[in-house]
Amino acid sequence: MLHIRALTRPGLGPVDLDIASGEILALTGPSGAGKSLLLRAIVDLDCNQGTVRTGLMDRAQVGAEVWRKSVAMLPAESGWWEDGVAAHFTAPDTIQKRLPELGLPIEAMGWQVATLSSGERHRLALLRLLENDPDVLLLDELTAALDPETTVKVESLLGGLAALGKTILLVTHDPDQPARLGARVARIEAGRMV
Repeated sequence: MLHIRALTRPGLGPVDLDIASGEILALTGPSGAGKSLLLRAIVDLDCNQGTVRTGLMDRAQVGAEVWRKSVAMLPAESGWWEDGVAAHFTAPDTIQKRLPELGLPIEAMGWQVATLSSGERHRLALLRLLENDPDVLLLDELTAALDPETTVKVESLLGGLAALGKTILLVTHDPDQPARLGARVARIEAGRMV
């Protein structure tokens, strides 16, 4: 679960929000409304105030490294710091078996990052995020660069994660995505939940 009270930072809040374990919440709103700011505040990447807790921990009581393993964020632009894909994974052989779930060939682990499309980068970054088995996933425009067939595969994976009890907060501009995921919808405008 994710429990948020009076979360504020410049351009955001105060935000109160609860997301249950096993629930997918689709966060919608116009560009610049504060959706990404909210994700960054939850994961504590920017200075903010308020209470953020999961069922197991309070953000104020644990270090950033512990918090970000339990509450993991995948931004709209994923970061890559090595030339090869495999170098970004702790256990590339284990992850390699999951590549077909997301429409990627098993050879993708041997690819060079510079050759990846934005959709390939995002799917691989999702698998990298899942390596730490987080309880809460904060996903910013996860399927924006994907074709409809690949989007279905990613949404199927998200449904499976929710069925396992993961809490998912998904930023999306796709008006049909929440219904496909069986997600509850929340809307943010000008930094406030409406």
